[in-house]
Formats: sequence, structure tokens, C-alpha cells
Amino acid sequence: MADEHKPTSLEDLDARVNAARAAHEQRSGTRNSAAGGKPPLTGFGLAMRIGTELVAALAVGVGIGYVLDLWLGTRPWLMVVFFFLGSAAGMLNVYRATAFMGRRGDSDGA
Repeated sequence: MADEHKPTSLEDLDARVNAARAAHEQRSGTRNSAAGGKPPLTGFGLAMRIGTELVAALAVGVGIGYVLDLWLGTRPWLMVVFFFLGSAAGMLNVYRATAFMGRRGDSDGA
């Protein structure tokens, strides 16, 4: 009787989980693995990401410039330079985050 309740192997469990995921994707008509396994961002989520990208890049740029100014005694020139570099990096990050928005309409056929 102990042989009848033999635990399933991990490979068998993995196969069943993959089959269930495939069946769910087929029923719902969505496939998140094509987008890297991440769900699409909502409008608020995208706005928060854009704001965070801008503020973080700007803060890092100003922070690096401030520390270099303190270290080299060139206050405020390096902070100004790194302010603009941080701003440019933030804008590039925002561009990368929003680049997919224009392509999404092309695939709909509209």
C-alpha cells in the first residue's frame, strides 16, 4: 500500500504546471511571456515609472557632481555639468520607457 501513494517527481510537476499555463494562455488569449513575462503597465503605473526615472537620474547626476565638487573644490561647476548629464540620462530613460507606446497601435491594425 505504501507504493500506491508514491510522491510525484519534480519533472512531472513541472510538466503539469507548464501544461496548465499553456491552457490558461490559450483560453484567455494573452501571452505575457512575449513581453518578458511582465504584465503591461497601466496609465498610472507608467506615469509613476516615468517620474521615478526622471527624479532618480537627476538626483544621481546632482549627487555625483556635488561629491566631485567637494572633493576637487570646484563648487558649483561640476554639479551644474552633472545636473545636465543627469537630465539627459533621465530623458533617455523616459524615451526608452515610452518607446513601445507608438508601436502598440501599429499591431492593432488601426
